[in-house]
Amino acid sequence: MDTVSSHPNALEMFLITFLMVETFMVASAGNFYQDVDITWGDGRGKILNGGQLLTLSLDKASGSGFQSRNEYLYGKLDMQLKLVPGNSAGTVTAYYLKSQGSSWDEIDFEFLGNLSGDPFIVHTNVYTNGKGDREQQFYLWFDPTADFHTYSILWNPEHIIFYVDGRPIREFKNLEPAGVPYPKNQPMKLYSSLWNADDWATRGGLIKTDWSQAPFTASFRNFNANACIWSNGVSSCSSNSSSNHAWFSQELDSSAQKVLKWVLRNYMVYNYCKDAKRFPQGLPVECTVTNRK
Repeated sequence: MDTVSSHPNALEMFLITFLMVETFMVASAGNFYQDVDITWGDGRGKILNGGQLLTLSLDKASGSGFQSRNEYLYGKLDMQLKLVPGNSAGTVTAYYLKSQGSSWDEIDFEFLGNLSGDPFIVHTNVYTNGKGDREQQFYLWFDPTADFHTYSILWNPEHIIFYVDGRPIREFKNLEPAGVPYPKNQPMKLYSSLWNADDWATRGGLIKTDWSQAPFTASFRNFNANACIWSNGVSSCSSNSSSNHAWFSQELDSSAQKVLKWVLRNYMVYNYCKDAKRFPQGLPVECTVTNRK
């Protein structure tokens, strides 16, 4: 992984300015009492502060989780998270969109806990028709346990973009003309959970959960869904959504593309498109198509 110079050059100063502007472009937040249901955990998930804060906890007996009341078919979804502090090895905080059924679509953020002082790893994946295997992983450039940070998913007909504090970290393009399935027909709910995954989460399962540190707690606030709500087979968005919702046709402009390249160069730690040993029959189509562009 490349290191960032302690004396930023002109491009890096531009990127820093871009990120500062993007970070503060957070839409007005909803209320968790209205927007989500805590679905499991036997009291370990809590809505606090009049619906402005939600916490999930994990102990040796159980984790916890919640899901949105609405289903979405395209949208821009933002959530501010403060991850499990201290020794969080073995824990996973998941924040994702998922449809129903055995051939589901899914767009994943997963935050893999680590020993105190070691960086969290952000694990991303995209499933179409029940098939994933599109993992990309990143280090974060800040301590995600010290304060809240904004994690966003943009999902429109052209691409899926994962953002951290307004900074794009991954783009998954719609490459259906090349034969790559793309999530476009199945509405998805937002889910989040905190659970024990010490068989794989930290250093491939070598580091186990230290239950003496329990309960582990992650916090959520400022959930915003600027999205097409799907209800009874009908979308809340009209046929001319691109004119009513900027996110519906949102692209990565040149400045955002520079930021994305900077993140990939400095903070990506795993890319399935570079893992030839994993795909002895050849890399997935989207890897080769994207690389030719």
